[in-house]
Amino acid sequence: MTNTLSRPVARATHPLHVLLAAYPIACFSGAFVTDIVYVNSMQMMWANFSIWLITAGLIMGGAAAVVGIAEALLSRGRPGLRPGWFHAIGNALVLALSLWNAFVHSRDGWTAVVPTGIILSGIVTILVILVNWLGTTHTMRQLAGEAR
Repeated sequence: MTNTLSRPVARATHPLHVLLAAYPIACFSGAFVTDIVYVNSMQMMWANFSIWLITAGLIMGGAAAVVGIAEALLSRGRPGLRPGWFHAIGNALVLALSLWNAFVHSRDGWTAVVPTGIILSGIVTILVILVNWLGTTHTMRQLAGEAR
């Protein structure tokens, strides 16, 4: 008697990319929140938190990208798995916008956040959530189709 739920789990690779992708999502979203708090309080500490969160998100996003590329290359031979080009291009855009945002946030005072920094943080937050939601959905559908 075989359990059909255990077969796809046994064949699936460990989702290290998904684990690492959680960090940029949290960091970039947190930077948007700290930008909002900075605009409302005008305490420079919050702008400093934003640049640190953006930097951490860039570092972890780079790590997630390297692992994601490696996992994609390792799973090339698996039937039924198609690459998530939308996910890859979307996350490359997220990292590029975040790098620009880091340079904007490296300015002094009010101009580090208002208006360009908070706008970029908002765009990046929406993009990183949307792109990773769609990428995870894409992968889960493929794995569910592979289980049949």
